[in-house]
Formats: sequence, C-alpha cells, structure tokens
Amino acid sequence: MKKYRNFNVFSMFLLLFLFSASGSIAAPQNYPNLLDNDQTATDFLDQPAVVNINDPLEPMNRAFFQFNDKFYEWLLKPVTDVYMWVLPFELRDSINNFFLNLAMPVRLVNTLLQGNLEASGVVLERFLINTTLGVYGFADIADEEFDIEPRHADFGQTLGKWGMGEGIYLCWPIIGPSSARDTAGFVADSYASVIPYIDPSSSTVTISYYSTNMVNKVSLHPDAYDELKRYSLDPYVASRQAYYEYRKALIDRP
Repeated sequence: MKKYRNFNVFSMFLLLFLFSASGSIAAPQNYPNLLDNDQTATDFLDQPAVVNINDPLEPMNRAFFQFNDKFYEWLLKPVTDVYMWVLPFELRDSINNFFLNLAMPVRLVNTLLQGNLEASGVVLERFLINTTLGVYGFADIADEEFDIEPRHADFGQTLGKWGMGEGIYLCWPIIGPSSARDTAGFVADSYASVIPYIDPSSSTVTISYYSTNMVNKVSLHPDAYDELKRYSLDPYVASRQAYYEYRKALIDRP
C-alpha cells in the first residue's frame, strides 16, 4: 500500500505537467473544470465579477497561463483536431459517457461526505443503469430514458460545503485554474479513482486514461478556450473569474 501511495502521488504531479488541458479548457476526469457540464467559460463572463479573489501569486500564475496558452495552441489543439477528424461526435460522446461512469466512486464518496443521501442514491442508480443497459456506460441511458441527470461531486466541492474557503488562486502548468482548496481536493480524489488501482505497478493505464479523457473532453467543446480569448479583454482574469463562478455554483447548489 505504501508503494501504491508513493506511485499515486508521483503520478498526480506527473499529470500536472504532462497531460491535461490548457487554461480553463479541461483537466483530468475528477479534477474540477469548466467542461463537466453543458456550459462553457463564456457563459460565466456576463456574471458579476467575484470579489476578493485572493491571487498573491498572480505574476507566477500569469506566466503559467501563458505557458498553458502555448501548450494549447502548439500541441493540444492540433492533436484534438486530428482526433475530431478521425472519430465522429457520437463516438466521442459515448467515450465521454464511459469516462463519466468510471468516475462513480469519486462522486459516491463525496456525496456521502456531503451528507447528501439523495445524490448518493442517484449516483448509484445511474451507475447500475448505465453499466448494464448502457453497455458499461457508453450510453447514458439513465439520463436519456429515465431522466436521471448526473450529479457532480468532488472533494474540493465537499470542503467548500464544509465551510472551508478556497484559499489562494492557483494556475497550474498544463492543468490551469485551481485554488489551494481544490488542489488538495484533487489529491484526495485521486485515491478514490479506480484507474490507478487497475495496475498499481505501472503508470501506463493512468497515463492512457487521463490523456485520452483530456483530448476527448476538449473535442466535445473545441471552441471554449478560443471564445474566452475572443470575448475577454484579459483572458487570464476571465478564466479566473469563470473558474471561481463555476466552483461557487457547484458549492452553493443544494
């Protein structure tokens, strides 16, 4: 177990620098991001600015934001364009459903920690329906046929519902917008994810899962980051505001 924990923490930091999305585009499956629902970053730009965003590391964060911007333009976008050309939207959407189904343990643990038994029941019900009738989750039968909508839950959200503040704002290389609270939540959620347990002695499965999930998720919202840059005077400030509005909405939601 000690060996696995060391591997898991190492893999988490490796993922920060090797594969995820740039800016506010995407992140590993269990990491909070702006593409977990049908909204894009620009949907939050018309809302009032979040006050008191604690960003004492802004010079460093802006440098990482610029790095992420180049990563997106030079690597992530070209790879995603090829991926979109090869796979039709319907197949990419099915792959996204499969990844969402695999994230059930993280959602279940956090809905329980939040004391939301109704949401926990929904998470379990969706998993059972989609794993069976939805063929391992490739089809979201629970939503399409039974109107059982997905419930988002992560440990950063759980900490927020417990009353913990977001702490300082952070823009991680490759991963993008976060906060001290949500970064800690990401680390905690990595232990609830089933992916690293498939082959604890190797990082191949973990890398393949997160990299494929990242590219697939961006392919479903290919214009999100470009829209944010196009409609904002300062993309860094816009992505920071969009991230905080999104996270606040998740925490405030019953």
